[in-house]
Amino acid sequence: MPATRQNKPLNPSLDSVKQSMTNHLIFSIGKDTITATNRDWLFALAEVVRERLIERWMETMRRYYRNDAKRVYYLSMEFLIGRSLMNSVLNIGFLDEVRQACIEEGIDLDKITELEFDAALGNGGLGRLAACFLDSMATIGLPGYGMGIRYEYGMFNQKIENGRQVEHPDNWLRYGNPWEFPRPEVLYPVKFYGRVVHYSNEDGNLHHHWIDTEDVMAMAYDTPTPGYGINTVNNMRLWSAKA
Repeated sequence: MPATRQNKPLNPSLDSVKQSMTNHLIFSIGKDTITATNRDWLFALAEVVRERLIERWMETMRRYYRNDAKRVYYLSMEFLIGRSLMNSVLNIGFLDEVRQACIEEGIDLDKITELEFDAALGNGGLGRLAACFLDSMATIGLPGYGMGIRYEYGMFNQKIENGRQVEHPDNWLRYGNPWEFPRPEVLYPVKFYGRVVHYSNEDGNLHHHWIDTEDVMAMAYDTPTPGYGINTVNNMRLWSAKA
């Protein structure tokens, strides 16, 4: 069943946000306020938002299991989700508290949010449409999951050099991605190339065996996807290629 819409986030208070930011800066990032850079504050704030997402995420998954809910699985080669920090803050409804906490800590929220890389997971209409479907399913409380590929370098960064387009890798994971959860226990072999041999068993039944393949391991990464103004947080699962 769809979740009921709520106006108040679970942990909305200014004091709670400030305390969480300081704690995560020290215990998650390993920095003091004296030496912290804007990127350190970005990741500390991401941790603050993430823990509030996780709270809703876990309860959403429990609710689906309790109700034995039918699920929608949206498969796409691209998910153009953009930057997750401000999107998550707006969706779970504590922008004012976050902005005031940054002011009191002497942090420019606009500057640190500009440091977040766009997730290089899509390009153009296909990826944006897929991301909108995920947002919409969470917003109406529909048990919906995204399934796609975790591109290491995304599409590409475009630069104009000597009047010509030059493509560079989009290394969006250079500083890590605080929004994803690696699932090393969810690992599957994917076979490429090779050949199929045919043989008959002792009963004369024909069997086929795929041999001489090049194998890549597919490992899952989960990313919480919050709905707007509601406690529902769905899941986007991306698959990464491992040697």
